[in-house]
Amino acid sequence: MPSGYLETYAPLFNGSPAMRSIKEIVEDIADTDATVLIRGESGVGKDLIARAIHAASARRDGPFVKVNCAALPAELLESELFGHEQGAFTGAYRRKLGQVEYANRGMLYLDEIGELPLAMQAKLLHVLQDRRFSRVGGREPLTVDVRFIAATNRNLELALSRGEFREDLYYRLNVVEIRVPALRERREEIPGLVAQFLKAFNEQYGKEKRLAPSTMELLTRHRWPGNVRELENAVRRMVVLTDGEQAFEASARQVSSPIARSHVESPTEGLRDIARRGAREAERRALAEVLGRVKWNRSEAARILRVSYKTLLNKISECGLAPPSRNPL
Repeated sequence: MPSGYLETYAPLFNGSPAMRSIKEIVEDIADTDATVLIRGESGVGKDLIARAIHAASARRDGPFVKVNCAALPAELLESELFGHEQGAFTGAYRRKLGQVEYANRGMLYLDEIGELPLAMQAKLLHVLQDRRFSRVGGREPLTVDVRFIAATNRNLELALSRGEFREDLYYRLNVVEIRVPALRERREEIPGLVAQFLKAFNEQYGKEKRLAPSTMELLTRHRWPGNVRELENAVRRMVVLTDGEQAFEASARQVSSPIARSHVESPTEGLRDIARRGAREAERRALAEVLGRVKWNRSEAARILRVSYKTLLNKISECGLAPPSRNPL
């Protein structure tokens, strides 16, 4: 294995049996051109795995290009992926290369592939099959040598049944599937991740923060609906805020209090339903806390939570949140 992969990425997979299994897959497929579909909840580390595959492969000296399929409007996504010729549309004052071209001899990472519009799915399928495409407004077919990696937190099988995702594209992408378990399913990694984040943020902010054993215990027991990303943000807050550790402890103890969890004791619900509802409630509390802190500045909230603006709006709607009403003067 290349030294860059061994030094930077390989140690990150050693925290749990589940991640060690993923490490084996990464190393098995690194030097192939098999298309990879990485699946898992938001924040579990899908980007990390995609970059690890690139670092371990023979393409490691080539580009690694990431495209977030949910971050751009549908009308701009085609130009972003495939580029355009001068005069192709209003505002196309010069030729623009697309991300597929920039990824030539390297890897193209398509994050949130489940959000790709159907029309774009057909065009992507053509590139996956033939490695050929044309820029918007162009007629000349271009050939590229690109390996494709895709990731999603959506249930693609459900999207297939609803006609929202093409079956042929699904099978073309899903040559090798890597499922990343949620952080609550690999709690043994939490102490190591906390130590890693604590070291990084202490260095970044010039702090010497140390966590109390009681905080570490709560960190390990917490459900982390936002997974590694949520844990990272929690540790960052503990480092930068004077009362960050106390605020997290108060919040975590409230979530685990008998009153907060009393409804979970109903024997009429299955464990999966209970887990889903608990995750939704925790997500709603986190959203409300961040939105309140930034006075409902949605762009700032999306930045803090590390999600796209579109995803944030969807989550606000799903959780039934609304800005506080203003009292008349």
